[in-house]
Amino acid sequence: MGSKGKPVLDFFQTLSEASMIIMNWVVMIAPIAVVFLIPGKILSIEDFKVMIARLGIYVMTVFIGLIFHGFVTLPLIYFACTRKSPYKIISKIGPAIVTACGTSSSTATVPTTIQCLDRIGIDQKVSRFVAPIGATINMDGIALYEALGAIFIIQLRGLNFSLARIIAISVTCTISCIGAAGLPNGGYVMLVVVLNSVGVPAEDVMLIIAIDCLVDRFRTAINIIGDALCAGIISHYTKDTVDHVDLQDAASTLLGVKDVEKNTKD
Repeated sequence: MGSKGKPVLDFFQTLSEASMIIMNWVVMIAPIAVVFLIPGKILSIEDFKVMIARLGIYVMTVFIGLIFHGFVTLPLIYFACTRKSPYKIISKIGPAIVTACGTSSSTATVPTTIQCLDRIGIDQKVSRFVAPIGATINMDGIALYEALGAIFIIQLRGLNFSLARIIAISVTCTISCIGAAGLPNGGYVMLVVVLNSVGVPAEDVMLIIAIDCLVDRFRTAINIIGDALCAGIISHYTKDTVDHVDLQDAASTLLGVKDVEKNTKD
């Protein structure tokens, strides 16, 4: 709309800048808020030793689940689909796994994941399509972590839920993680919403956040392994199609060049 639309454009640009300023305030306040929030929750615990033991069992359960899922379940799916060894791919995405452990962010790991997939031989059309989508949708690690977190909080509160209701809560947590942000601690909003929806106080989420710095790195690594194996499966099934499309593009380009040369001669 030219100059007529400039006031609207200025409004949204100003709104964006104001939002960034507010977010910077939140980021600056967050460390101070956490310092007071987590110790306050710890001080309210009556038996500290029992709580530490419960948290230890919870973390151990999460690690066992992540390791089993990342190195047994996902490789079995890959092998069933391609009849190839999945560990060849896992052994060659070391830089992506290290980046995931360092940043705790699937989104920040996308460039490294794409580079690793290119070295493996995954078609670029597949890797550049799967990796960004996987960073947003494929949240295996956080889905497992938060489903267990919901059950842990329910048991911590001493609530008596039926098996069907526990399964429903776990499935809800898993599904809600599909839209979780690929950032550190990106899925806690979903967990709080799910717990509040079933009438469970979400205050005890602070205990999980206190130990999340360690666990978050490993569950992000599992997400990256899932992305890489998924790219391998899609590349396996679309290899002939992609090659056919590439040949068509090359043929079209060659025919176009010949037409240009013919017209030039004419």
